[in-house]
Amino acid sequence: MSLSSSSFRKYYKDPQVLVERLQEIIDNRDSYSGTDLFLQMFERVFKLVGDETFSADLKMLNHALLELRYAFKVFAPYRSIRKVSVFGSARTPGDLPEYEIAEKFANLVTRLGYMVITGAGPGIMEAAQGGAGRARSFGVNIRLPFESKANAVIENDPKLIHFKYFFTRKVCFLKETDALVIFPGGFGTHDEAFESLTLVQTGKSHLVPIVFVDRPGGTYWSDWLDYIRKHLLEPGYIDSFDESLFHVTYSAEDAVATVDRFYLNYHSCRFVRPLQIIRLNHPVGDELLTRLNREFRDIIVSGNIERLPAPLDVESDEPEAAHLYRIAFRFDRKSYGRLRELIDVLNLDAAGSR
Repeated sequence: MSLSSSSFRKYYKDPQVLVERLQEIIDNRDSYSGTDLFLQMFERVFKLVGDETFSADLKMLNHALLELRYAFKVFAPYRSIRKVSVFGSARTPGDLPEYEIAEKFANLVTRLGYMVITGAGPGIMEAAQGGAGRARSFGVNIRLPFESKANAVIENDPKLIHFKYFFTRKVCFLKETDALVIFPGGFGTHDEAFESLTLVQTGKSHLVPIVFVDRPGGTYWSDWLDYIRKHLLEPGYIDSFDESLFHVTYSAEDAVATVDRFYLNYHSCRFVRPLQIIRLNHPVGDELLTRLNREFRDIIVSGNIERLPAPLDVESDEPEAAHLYRIAFRFDRKSYGRLRELIDVLNLDAAGSR
């Protein structure tokens, strides 16, 4: 069944077209895996009508859906390629060390096969896209009255996406990325950094390496880290293991190594109630499994960390991950810094066995 968007373009002028397409979806519901979700979305739209939703709210929902739908379409052909989101100030001039490091980082990481996502603006964003090159870059641009034009590297590229809303833009940054690399910046950079940390810390986003990068000898992130320890850690607002969710560095090379090392053995996670499944590139031996059960007993609700002989049935929607090795356990679903430490042990073991 073809679900081309072109046949929907004029439905608001001819509602019968929408009725016919909806009936086609219902009639062919067994031929497309997403049919039930489409029908649920239609049901919620109908409820909006019954709720007599305010026009302004409908406009926001409509435009948010428009932005997300288009962004998903742009990213879809590149889903199998790992990507790094780079955050940082739009005001960083080209003669500062941070600019040079961002450019060098992007150049080095793309040589390893990654692609780079930035906000498509000037400063750090332009530096990263200059280092990555147009072919290895995505731009997720926000429309602002004072800063809306994309940088010259990504301007007019089909991988450039324009957003009206910050929240839809951040969804794409975090949903599509496999690593976050953050350079010094202003309110926007800190907003992106803290939201990323919050989502990873609470399990609302998948675990990814988060790297804060400063110039050699710089104090931007070290001062920030002092603040975090004094005003968040000491009063007990965060746990000591939450520091394991991020890394501070002063070189492009170390930032690249931190990102790439995270995927040395680790591939991905998936929660299938009640199990946290960790998918790996290499098998876990008996000695390592014993060590994991001993050192990470505090985050195991019951039972042990065990190897899975095969993917679970529910994982059939990810055939590209079927070949991977798996371990699973009943995770407490709150100690994500400790889960990150467990992943670090798995990666370190793989590095030592090379």
